[in-house]
Amino acid sequence: MVFVRVAVKEDFELSKMIGVKANGKEICLSSSDGAYYAIGNRCTHMGCMLSDGELTGENVKCVCHGSIFSIKTGSVINGPAKKSESTFQVKVEGDQIMVNV
Repeated sequence: MVFVRVAVKEDFELSKMIGVKANGKEICLSSSDGAYYAIGNRCTHMGCMLSDGELTGENVKCVCHGSIFSIKTGSVINGPAKKSESTFQVKVEGDQIMVNV
């Protein structure tokens, strides 16, 4: 695994959540209280893009069927999804945001 640059802090001026790709993996990158988090971007229920959903505090709600995941742990807060999202370590260097994939 290696850290890959996926965004810059400026990318979060308009939205607190974006979808990125790194080493073939789709990642939902989010910002909450000055920290950055990365989980899988495809809902484990039906594969919808989590980055198209709604971020409330530390949870992301899938736009398709309403599953809610923790952006910190990837765990399912509310179904219908049953399987947690993958999580990725995030590192910030200057204005560069990198994910370990």
